[in-house]
Amino acid sequence: MGYRLMWDKRYNVGVDIIDKEHRKLFSILNKLFDIGRREKKSHFACQEAIKYFREHAIEHFTDEEAYMASIRYPGLETHRRIHKDFRERMLPALEHELELTDYSETSIHHFLGVCAGWLIGHTLIEDRMIVSGEPMKHWEKLLPEEEQAVMGQTIASLLRSMFQLDSQLVSNCYAGEKFGDGIYCRLLYCDRDKKKWEFFLLFERELIGSTIGKIADTRSEAMDTMLSNVARYAAKQLVERVKLHFSSLEQCELAGEQLLTYEQFHKRYDQESPQFSLLFDTGRGYFAYCMTTSGTGEQLCSTWAEKKAALPKKRILVVDDSDFIRKAMQDLLEDDYEVLTANSGLAAIRSITLNRPDLILLDYEMPVCSGSQMLEMIRSEKDLTDIPVIFLTCRVDRESVRKAITLRPEGYLSKSLPAESVKREIDHFFDKGH
Repeated sequence: MGYRLMWDKRYNVGVDIIDKEHRKLFSILNKLFDIGRREKKSHFACQEAIKYFREHAIEHFTDEEAYMASIRYPGLETHRRIHKDFRERMLPALEHELELTDYSETSIHHFLGVCAGWLIGHTLIEDRMIVSGEPMKHWEKLLPEEEQAVMGQTIASLLRSMFQLDSQLVSNCYAGEKFGDGIYCRLLYCDRDKKKWEFFLLFERELIGSTIGKIADTRSEAMDTMLSNVARYAAKQLVERVKLHFSSLEQCELAGEQLLTYEQFHKRYDQESPQFSLLFDTGRGYFAYCMTTSGTGEQLCSTWAEKKAALPKKRILVVDDSDFIRKAMQDLLEDDYEVLTANSGLAAIRSITLNRPDLILLDYEMPVCSGSQMLEMIRSEKDLTDIPVIFLTCRVDRESVRKAITLRPEGYLSKSLPAESVKREIDHFFDKGH
């Protein structure tokens, strides 16, 4: 992390309100680079700099979108989609990783690498098109949010079955930012009609290393060769499994493969218009799945709802000592989720161990073992610490909320909320890629 972002005149779009904010965002990221280089990092300084960056980024997006609307820029909706992905998915995921890892060097590297790469790429490509009036060709084939959600769930499910990893979707508009020391695989598939599909699968080296065990502490040519071959094999296996989920890909066959340097990948990817461009945090390193096609951008699944219904349901564990609450939550959620219930902390631990849930809805005021004690137990177990927990509480006064938030749950829900509001909040939690 011994480098800085240098402002270049090429980054000037020519609109003062946009250029001024870009320079400010560059300056904030450079402060984070400086903090990241220090041996003794101040978590408070990191938190404040990241908060400052987030606030300026959101303000910048608002101003930029208002300007685009004022000049009737035709690419406004695509621009909004990219902004929304960065604001609502990528930034929160990167911040969550920082908190979970106690601001480790790797997580700071991820934050800076992804944010700096995104800012430079977005400035040079999408933002410049605002004044040039050129169409945003790179994203013209990107499929709708519903299709992105289906593919995201499919890839996350495959990463779990192949590598035993619980992955979180960081972005569905990944633009090729360098997130770490990676292995870049390109696979080309063709069908009988000469239609082509190109897959780019990007593995952070740490991710591949963790799947085969820590064999050596130092880098060597033999180790690099082995990791590269593991990545190539994993890439082919993953694409073959993706094909089983989507009928449009059933007839295509592998026509070529190669390993790329980051520079080769980025140069080639800049020329493509992806249908999918997904970035995941696996907990052991980052992974990106990108797919382009020679077709016209038709939907991969003709009926995405059927495909979504065929995917495994997310598993929710409801922990509450009230029979009424457990039954009400089960009735509310069971159509869309697999719902498990537990009436005590002990029963919850048993259920978590046997049937690892994707989300725990935890009563904050349980007797004997309270919700806060239960969450501390979950966070103290290495294999359970990353399971998201949302508190269910009858108390919404400021002091109770403050105490709940200090335990760092993913959120809290008042039991007095209307049922449709509770369901909407839980759906939104999973829609964000959890």
